[in-house]
Amino acid sequence: MSEHHHPTSSGRLRAATAGLLAAAVGLAAAELTTAITRAWRSPVESVAEVVIDRAPRPVTKFAIEQFGSNDKLALVVGILATLAVVGVVVGLASRRRAVAGPVAFAAFALIGALAALERTGAPWHAVVPALVAGVVGAATLRLLEGRPVLPDRARDATRAMAASVAGAVGRPDAIDAAGEDGDERRAPTEAHDGVDRRRFLVLSGALVAVAGLAAAGGRFLRERFSATESRDNLVLPAADEPLAPLDDRYGVDVDAMTPFRTSNADFYRIDTALTVPQVPVEGWQLDVTGMVDQPLSLSFDELCERGLVEADVTLTCVSNRVGGDLVDNARWLGVPLQRLLDEAGVDPAADQVVGRSVDGYTCGFPVEAVGDGRTCLVAVGMNGEPLPLEHGFPARLVTAGLYGYVSATKWLTEIELTTFDDFESYWVPRGYAVRAPIKTQCRIDVPRTGTPVTAGPQVIAGVAWAQTRGIAKVEVQVDDGPWRPAELAPELTDETWRQWRIDWEAEEGPTRLRCRATDGDGELMPEARSEPLPDGATGWPSKVVIVQAA
Repeated sequence: MSEHHHPTSSGRLRAATAGLLAAAVGLAAAELTTAITRAWRSPVESVAEVVIDRAPRPVTKFAIEQFGSNDKLALVVGILATLAVVGVVVGLASRRRAVAGPVAFAAFALIGALAALERTGAPWHAVVPALVAGVVGAATLRLLEGRPVLPDRARDATRAMAASVAGAVGRPDAIDAAGEDGDERRAPTEAHDGVDRRRFLVLSGALVAVAGLAAAGGRFLRERFSATESRDNLVLPAADEPLAPLDDRYGVDVDAMTPFRTSNADFYRIDTALTVPQVPVEGWQLDVTGMVDQPLSLSFDELCERGLVEADVTLTCVSNRVGGDLVDNARWLGVPLQRLLDEAGVDPAADQVVGRSVDGYTCGFPVEAVGDGRTCLVAVGMNGEPLPLEHGFPARLVTAGLYGYVSATKWLTEIELTTFDDFESYWVPRGYAVRAPIKTQCRIDVPRTGTPVTAGPQVIAGVAWAQTRGIAKVEVQVDDGPWRPAELAPELTDETWRQWRIDWEAEEGPTRLRCRATDGDGELMPEARSEPLPDGATGWPSKVVIVQAA
């Protein structure tokens, strides 16, 4: 009997490899296609964005808890791994049924096309990369299987067209020669093994090289859509009243302690954007709309002409676990939002400020948070330089005392005045709280987890935060001993975190450390643990360290 009816491991391996390579070449072709216009995304990006948008709350929670700022990378890797498995399965299925490959890649193209159209503002032609991936993937699979790249009917039509052209130019012999191989029909059971092993290896190697070049070329060509040059060329105006430079007095002198001000490179990033939106300053516009007397449309220069101020503000993600690191502190430069709202004139009935991103994401927070004395900025600078691309360049919202998911829109393009009854921002229908003031929390940073501790004099240190209320006291407990007050570093403002430290005589053996904070209103943070969602975690953080003999 033939090898097809009694599959060998070699035949199965070739089939699986063919499916995997076909998927890779299809995706690489789509990647190259996306370099044609800024409006197109690869199918992987489109599908990943739909997953982010529609993932159930427990899935979102798990991803952030497990991967933190790398959650999107983990999603992309997961999708690519899934596609690899699907490619292998399609290759094996196509070995038995020739129609399996085209059907599978058509389904892949359809899924990618529908995902592309889900994106806010996507044009109808955003489906092109997905269609290219499907067509190229199917053609590659047929090529590796030794089948004609075109189905019989399409191939016959192509030959007939070629014959007509050849006859018109007086070269019927050309089509006759080409037709010698074209008339050869392979039986479906022989098609896959029609490529000998050497040719298969050569084809596979060539296709790997082509896929790599196409993917790299697509990435390289897409760099022309980057806003990096726009940011590099931007010189921000100075604040009307610059703040004094920060000095060491706001931190505690402890080795390995978290810096008081977080660098831009280390600042946490949690958002829904799979790829960083590229928004050059040139042509950017901020609209103030909705329930206002006079809508505004401001260019970047016109925004800055409203006057810039500096403010030190600690931002916190609602997904931050007890003792987690999704909280950081920076010095921001921007225009007070109150100035823009005063200029536009707010309808007294409006109770919600909605920030819209260029990618359609929305945040919503109470109007009263703009004018109650807290910092609320349309920020354009971060730690002395223009906003980094991944943190919202050219402009974002920064609002003290509210979790980022309701108040910190990045890549800002519109501010709408509306009501909570009329509009729900992105995360609210997904089960998150409508209003989200930041809860009092603290964290132990020293000793670092996993760092050896030796018996004798040691230091316990960390940070605490309760934005807009400030931190009045931090206490530390060692094992079941008494709670002792920690030494607090000077408070810069009640909108930033506060560092603390306490001396500790470490004794050999496993030791549990705990801390708790009291805010400026005299309220002790709750001991009972709660999950971060829907409105922020609670609980006294603790860690166990192993103290070794000196």
